[in-house]
Amino acid sequence: MERKIKQEVRGFRTQDGAGVNLVRVLGHGTIEEYDPILMLDSFDSVNPDEYIAGFPMHPHRGIETISYVYRGYMTHKDSLGNEDTIGEGEVQWMTAGSGILHEEKLPASERLLGVQLWLNLPAKDKMVPPAYHSIKNSDIEEIEFDWGKLRLLAGEFEGRKGYMSKYLPLDYYDLHIKANEALILNTDNDRSIMMFTLLGDAYIGDELVKEKTAVKLSLGEQVKVRASDKDAQVLFVSSTLLSEPVAWGGPIVMNTKEELSKAFDDLKKGTFLQNDISY
Repeated sequence: MERKIKQEVRGFRTQDGAGVNLVRVLGHGTIEEYDPILMLDSFDSVNPDEYIAGFPMHPHRGIETISYVYRGYMTHKDSLGNEDTIGEGEVQWMTAGSGILHEEKLPASERLLGVQLWLNLPAKDKMVPPAYHSIKNSDIEEIEFDWGKLRLLAGEFEGRKGYMSKYLPLDYYDLHIKANEALILNTDNDRSIMMFTLLGDAYIGDELVKEKTAVKLSLGEQVKVRASDKDAQVLFVSSTLLSEPVAWGGPIVMNTKEELSKAFDDLKKGTFLQNDISY
């Protein structure tokens, strides 16, 4: 059975951090439909003044943040003592778990292009130790096809393996599709799958999807994707439904209001960082 589009979200322009211009595509209003993806922010700018203020030090608990910087750079620094720069096609994967503080700087570049996902953590894993991992270009397999190429950012693709998520299975592909070319991806029927048109328009399940649009797919064993009359770059994200309650406040996502209140109480009391070094 072929997957079709169940829901489409284009997002809206906003600012976050110290004044970073971005397009917020997924958020509080899409929690249930896009489970387990909580948030998707899209970055696309050729004006450094729109993003160099970055994201100053801030807390997270109960989620994983996955940043894909296809153009430009992002420098990460956290309360575990990590400091690392990714860019030009690389991925930053941070497990907030029981609590972490981090900052993200965005140096000026010719173009900043990418996305950040928030992946929910299962209730049983909300308080796991925080961790940071970067997926460099040398770790990302690029698979060539007649229709273009697939960059295996994480997970598995037809027997090939990239970085493997520890808590939820996640297949993350960057599809570069030549103009008017099409491909069919085989999928597990019960996986929760969304796609995002990072650059260019594309037909997904025969329905035209404009650039910078997220779509949630119905269940099925395959999905057909085709570029329009121009090249397209489409992100494919596949995971499993959590179907758990979500209590979300700012940078913290728990399962109950009580857990959320405790997290903010921990911040006030200075007991937020339970597994890492003092910063």
